[in-house]
Amino acid sequence: MNTAFELMMFDLDGTLIETAPEICDAVNDTLVQFDLPVVIQTQVNGWIGHGTRELLIQALAFSGKSQVAAVRASPTLALIEAEFDTHYQSRCGTRSHLYPYVREVLEQLRSKGVKLAVVTNKEGRYTKTILDAHQLMPLFDLIVSGDTLPTKKPDPAGILNCLDQFQIGRHHALFVGDSSIDVATARNADVAVWALPYGYNMGQPIEACKPDRVIQNFLSLT
Repeated sequence: MNTAFELMMFDLDGTLIETAPEICDAVNDTLVQFDLPVVIQTQVNGWIGHGTRELLIQALAFSGKSQVAAVRASPTLALIEAEFDTHYQSRCGTRSHLYPYVREVLEQLRSKGVKLAVVTNKEGRYTKTILDAHQLMPLFDLIVSGDTLPTKKPDPAGILNCLDQFQIGRHHALFVGDSSIDVATARNADVAVWALPYGYNMGQPIEACKPDRVIQNFLSLT
């Protein structure tokens, strides 16, 4: 057991849960509704990381052959977002699954008194839906979503909020993620960061981000 860490914080998409297939489904549901060409899974994987709204904007820009700035400024964006919200809420939990050993390790860590938190850029309504769909919510002491605070990753506010909530020093905390965004967030908060190689790092090998450790699965956390 890693007794040195009193607090472990986790990214969500690509770290705890494989969510990309159902995100792609919801994006394409939305694109089809607005008579736009669909996108493919690998494209969606590359857009994951900055929050669901940003992912939708990237998809709309690509599919509509327009500039990202133009999509952000479009008066129809709010309407499209509302429709995407409906599609994604209905898709959450339909094609996602936990990565190997996630539930078992979280239960073991919790039984040993380690505080557990999620720090994700996914909006809170989706975070709750996906965690509930996989019965993970009871295992976490704190959830920090992309709209919980005024800023999101790679700003360190989410991690710092966890440290403050539990009154745990940064050298007794670990952040676990799957992307350069996660590594940068941990570095900005001056906490240790371990990374998993199976997530969504915008097509880049996780080793290039220079986390403190690259671990193959959750068993390394025990």
